Amino acid sequence: MADTTDTGTELVRRSLSDETEVIFDERVEEQAETVAELLADAELDNPSFALGIEIETYAVDDTSLTRLPDSVFEAPCDRELGLHNAELHTEPTRFDEDGIAGQVAQLRENLDASRAAADDADTEIVLDAMWAVPPAEGSQSYLGDVEDDEGVTVARNMTASPRYWALDNEILAQGNGSVSLSVPGAEVSFPSILCESLTSSIQPHLQIPDADALPAYYNAAIRTLGPVLALSTNSPLLPVDLYDVDDPEQLLEETHHELRIAAFEQSINAAWNKVRVPEDIETTHDTISYLLDDPTCAPFLREWVADSERETIDGRLWEFDHKRGTYWRWVRSVVGGQPVGEGDSRSVRIEYRPLPTQPTIRGNVGLQVLVAGLLRGIVATDHPLTELDHVDAERSFYAAAENGLDADLAWVLADGEYTEANDEIYGELFDLVRTGLDEQGVSGETTAHYIDPLEARWKAGTTPSSWKLDRIRTELAAGHSFENAVERMQQAYREHSRSGTPFSDWQ
Repeated sequence: MADTTDTGTELVRRSLSDETEVIFDERVEEQAETVAELLADAELDNPSFALGIEIETYAVDDTSLTRLPDSVFEAPCDRELGLHNAELHTEPTRFDEDGIAGQVAQLRENLDASRAAADDADTEIVLDAMWAVPPAEGSQSYLGDVEDDEGVTVARNMTASPRYWALDNEILAQGNGSVSLSVPGAEVSFPSILCESLTSSIQPHLQIPDADALPAYYNAAIRTLGPVLALSTNSPLLPVDLYDVDDPEQLLEETHHELRIAAFEQSINAAWNKVRVPEDIETTHDTISYLLDDPTCAPFLREWVADSERETIDGRLWEFDHKRGTYWRWVRSVVGGQPVGEGDSRSVRIEYRPLPTQPTIRGNVGLQVLVAGLLRGIVATDHPLTELDHVDAERSFYAAAENGLDADLAWVLADGEYTEANDEIYGELFDLVRTGLDEQGVSGETTAHYIDPLEARWKAGTTPSSWKLDRIRTELAAGHSFENAVERMQQAYREHSRSGTPFSDWQ
């Protein structure tokens, strides 16, 4: 039976006890054996590729980052780390023409309903990766508003979830009681991991029908991280009150195009390297072994939160799935996850995790389709990209986070030659995307609708992050202060985003 007597902070204390960790790790080991048996018996195979996506968003009032009222979560969106965060997600659909349409329909319906609920409360849900106008009380006050409950830190603007509180306290303990963030123009620290809630991401999912084929897709995904992230960058600035700069132009020149990468890694990796580019895998079973070897963080036991018997696969693998929730790699495999369709079967899928939320549904689905098509195209054509050295792939990824489309990227061409020429890289990338989509029966019209605007970014050399920086420069040149320039940029972004205008058409 679920233990309903404990308060949230008492559950945190239980989570962080040595006794709980021992019990949790034993259960994870046992459940990993179950997953391995399912894998060996081909019970994780499925008849088709499938798509899914998670999209993180946040709320603003007239100008500032703000809290979402509880009433919003009666709509089809879920809570995330901060009280200003919400998440939209889709049920999986087949990776084909109709499946893409199904993903779009679900997202539009969920976003419209969530926005209507937020509008009723005088807030707005924004599709963006990082809002640079701070909360009304200031970023440090908002993110640093914590209380101590007999040794348990509780961030008041964090969603009231014992799981989140336990993660926070575990990570704070690893970091000697604080979380530091160091990026161009800002050296700040916080008494909570809530600073990570400043970022919003999308996570495209690709279900692999043949579980044994996972390594080919997984290792290819690692080598696409740099070029795909460079196309999508959208978080070049923290909230402006976290900066201490005399020269805004210099900050705009030096800042990273995708600060989400630094913010997430630095808020979590205080004493362990949990957020990173993953290692290659040789077999699908390797993903189970890597998960077992990962440090346990804020363990929970199922009986604390559920009183039903473990009759389904979800119930039998509960602690294993809980540990996977803290396996923070920029590409993550889910071995044993929910497949397309109904019933108690399972699947194998890839979560592609480093991409920032885009300003429109079309842009977010475009990246979902691009990632799925690219991975499918690489494997279908037996492209030699996986011969790219892992070190080069990792370097490419962090270069993209810092410099966007101006990054020094790395690639292996179809003829096996190594290249750092971005025109060659993106020429092949978009060809592979179209090949992969064609393999899945996606029409040329649908492919053009979602992929052409992303290719236009490459040809124009612009992304949402570079648009933001250029817009701020324009406002500064017109005589506005840095704070006002950022606010005017965010308002223009908000209007374009809400209208649904494709980013490639923004002025």
